[in-house]
Amino acid sequence: MASSQPDRIWTIEAVLAWAADDFRSRGLDSPRLDAELLLAHALGATRVELIVDSKRPLAAGELSRFRSLVKRRRAHEPIAYILGVREFFGRDFRVDKRVLVPRPDTETLIDVALLRTRPRSLAMRALDLCTGSGCVAISLACERPTASFFATDCSDDALAVARHNALRLGAYSVAFRAGDLYDAIDPTQRFDLVTANPPYIDPTEIEKLAPDVRDHEPRIALDGGHEGLAILERVIAEAPTHLTQGGVLVVEVGAGQASSVRESFEHAGLSDVEVHRDYGRIERVVSGVLRSSAD
Repeated sequence: MASSQPDRIWTIEAVLAWAADDFRSRGLDSPRLDAELLLAHALGATRVELIVDSKRPLAAGELSRFRSLVKRRRAHEPIAYILGVREFFGRDFRVDKRVLVPRPDTETLIDVALLRTRPRSLAMRALDLCTGSGCVAISLACERPTASFFATDCSDDALAVARHNALRLGAYSVAFRAGDLYDAIDPTQRFDLVTANPPYIDPTEIEKLAPDVRDHEPRIALDGGHEGLAILERVIAEAPTHLTQGGVLVVEVGAGQASSVRESFEHAGLSDVEVHRDYGRIERVVSGVLRSSAD
């Protein structure tokens, strides 16, 4: 950029065009959007302000800050890590390399959990497994302020991020616990809702993932064990001993896993099992209810 053309005036418009072309040549999925997000971050501006001030020349310090961000994106570092934030279910969550980047697909899990627990919404007790950044537990807690929530993760680093997000977003009803799935909580506790977005990638497929994911996001949050189903099967098999009668289990699954996961729900004794599609029409969420034999 500027170093090879020292006399060129680098306006906002020119810098955006250069960065977008550079990202496009490197095969990044959304080159123009990435360029705008990074420049807005470097300038402490909004994307609207970039349009309004498109002819404004950038100072040397501004160019330097932008250059450093461009280098990180060239290495396929996720935009969310570079910006330090990702929007999810209408709220901004702080994220970094300690946690998986929240995806829009996971918002389907929130929608299903809210819908299927509506009759218990006032005094609901809920548990979120593999909480990561806390985006699921915190979003549910903000939508259901009178409910109480526990959130667990085996990564202390991830829990540090989740606790920070809970404080920022006012989700004071969420209690975080370190441990392996249900082992992190009192075994006598029962919940009206259990949610989980566990690792569900087949380990043989991880090297085929996009470099943004494969090279930067935590492997522990991706590797789902044998065929990507090992952790999911544990979540499902142990759920009945932690659910109240009428309690709901809601899990996110990978593409092509819904049929197998549905069978696991039924085998565990869960009924009213439903499969829900995400925004891309992929079967992404499976949910079911623990019924008593008298129901």
